[in-house]
Amino acid sequence: MKNIFYLLLIFLILTSPAFAHKVQVADDVGATLHIEPNDNPRAGEVSEVWFALTRKGGKVIPLGECNCQLAVYVEPHKPGATALLKPSLKAIAAEKYRGIPGADITFPQPGAYLLQLNGKPSKNEDFKPFELKFAVTVAAGSSQVNSGAVKSPSPGLAVQSANVKSDDSRFSPSILVVALILAIATILVISFRLKKRN
Repeated sequence: MKNIFYLLLIFLILTSPAFAHKVQVADDVGATLHIEPNDNPRAGEVSEVWFALTRKGGKVIPLGECNCQLAVYVEPHKPGATALLKPSLKAIAAEKYRGIPGADITFPQPGAYLLQLNGKPSKNEDFKPFELKFAVTVAAGSSQVNSGAVKSPSPGLAVQSANVKSDDSRFSPSILVVALILAIATILVISFRLKKRN
């Protein structure tokens, strides 16, 4: 029975939501991306996005020390394509971080997106300019944007988003619960069979 407890504990630790944050590194700067709620953005709903920027050695880079820009692209996109959104960054406090770059983003449709964070020192800071790219999958939401075209930041340009495929099934809570129950049942069956052999 003790073995079952340890197996369940390991499983729960490895499937913890804390491991959902995405991390990217470029030269001497790294960033952890988090999207509220629970790294599971939904189309048509405001999601708070934040980047825990750190330089080599672990020192946090607040927004005040970084001239950062965020661009959101519908995937797949061609190099040089106009960004779907260019949200303004604001300094926020999240978890243990203070003054880090964050933004409120409303993804228009479910599907695949790319968040690109570009930054360079705002003064004489000791990190190199960087470009970090994060793949994000957006689930269907309760209030999706109904229009087929979403206005881009440039006047007169529109980006068609009606062809973005929905991928919300990957994040369905009921599927996750069923998978968890099956995993626990499998662990229990294996444990009992091993116990009977001994």
